[in-house]
Amino acid sequence: MHSSTSSSDRVGEVPDRYARQTAADRPGVAQPVPLRPVPVQPWGRILIGAVLLSALLVAGWEEYWRAYGVRPSIANTYGLWAIQRRRIDAGEGDATVLLGASRLYFDIQLPVWERLDGRRPIQLSFEGTSPLTPLQDLADDPKFTGRVLIGVSPDVFFTGFKYRAGAVGYARKESPSQRIGQWLSMHLIEPYFAFDDSDYALQTVLARQAWPARPGQRSRMRVRKLAETEADRNTHLWDKVDTDPEYRALARRIWLNHFEPYDDDPPPEEALKTEKEQIDLNVKVVAKLRARGVKVLFVRLPSSGAYLEFEKRYFPRVRTWDALLTASGAPGIHFEDYPELQGYNLPEWSHVAHNQADRLTAALYGIIQRDFWGPKAAD
Repeated sequence: MHSSTSSSDRVGEVPDRYARQTAADRPGVAQPVPLRPVPVQPWGRILIGAVLLSALLVAGWEEYWRAYGVRPSIANTYGLWAIQRRRIDAGEGDATVLLGASRLYFDIQLPVWERLDGRRPIQLSFEGTSPLTPLQDLADDPKFTGRVLIGVSPDVFFTGFKYRAGAVGYARKESPSQRIGQWLSMHLIEPYFAFDDSDYALQTVLARQAWPARPGQRSRMRVRKLAETEADRNTHLWDKVDTDPEYRALARRIWLNHFEPYDDDPPPEEALKTEKEQIDLNVKVVAKLRARGVKVLFVRLPSSGAYLEFEKRYFPRVRTWDALLTASGAPGIHFEDYPELQGYNLPEWSHVAHNQADRLTAALYGIIQRDFWGPKAAD
C-alpha cells in the first residue's frame, strides 16, 4: 500500500516523474531519505545567462565607482609591504629606507627621489601606524647597513599607535600561496578594476551608512580613501581629496571627529607616560642602528589647519619632537624650520596635494643632501 504522501500511481493521474518520492514509493530499498530527481533543463543556456547577468552587475558596479572618480589602484596589503622588505635581503641592504606613517608614505614620491639620488628608496611606511615595530626589525637585521628616514606624525608616533603593525610578522611567515595570491591580485585584478578598492567593497559601503547609533554611544567616523598606490608602494594623495570640495569637506570632518575626546581616552598622566615610553623605545632602537653605522634622520613633514592645531595642543613640540632629538642624539628636520617645506597645499590638513608632492620631495631631498647626508654635510 502506498503512503498517503506518495505522489505516484494515483488513479486517474499521470505520474510526475519529478515529484518527491518517499521510501514507500521505493519498496525494498533501505533509503529513508526522500528523493526528488532534478528536472531536465537547458542548463547550458542558464549558465550563459547567469554569467552574462553577473558580468552586467559587475560592470555596473565598476562604472558607478569610476563615475565617482575612483581609478584602479594597488591595495596596500601586508603582502605588498613584504615585497619591498625583501629587497633588503636580496642585496639592497645599503639602500635608503623610508619609514613612517601616512605623511612620509603619501608625500614622498619615489620616482623623484630616484631621479635625484640615482637609486629608488625602499618605502616601508604604513598609514596610521607607528614606525617603531619595523624600525626594530631593521635594527635586528645585520643585512641592513643603509640609511633610514623616520617620519614623525605626532599623534601616531608618540602614542605608539599600531594600526598596521602586523606587516613585520606577516613578512616573516608569508606562505608560498600568499605570495602567489599577492602576485595574481596586483597583476591581474587591481590594475583593471576600480571597485576592487577596499573602501568601496559592498560590505564596507553598507557598514558606513547612517545606521542609528546605540543609546549613549558616539560613533567614530572611519577614515575614507585618501591615496592611490602603485605596485612598488609609491603613493600619493588622491586627487579627489583636492579637487572635490564635498569629499575634501568629508575628509576634514572625519579628522575633526577623531580630534574630539572620547570616554575611553587615557587620562593626561597616562598619555604623558606613554609619550616618554615611546621616546625611550625609539632611542634604544636608533642607538642600535647608529652603532652599526646606519644613518638615521627624523623628519616632521607639514600639517596645517585644525590638524596642526590639534597636534600643537596635545603633542607640543618641546615635549615631543625636541625631547626625541635630545634623547636620541639623532638629527631631525622639522618643516617649521625650513622655508622650503612650507606653503604647500594640504587639502585635508595632513597630506600634500598630488600636484605638489614632487616639489616637496625634491625640497626635502635637497635639505638632506645639503645638511645631513651629502658629501659636504657634517657627520
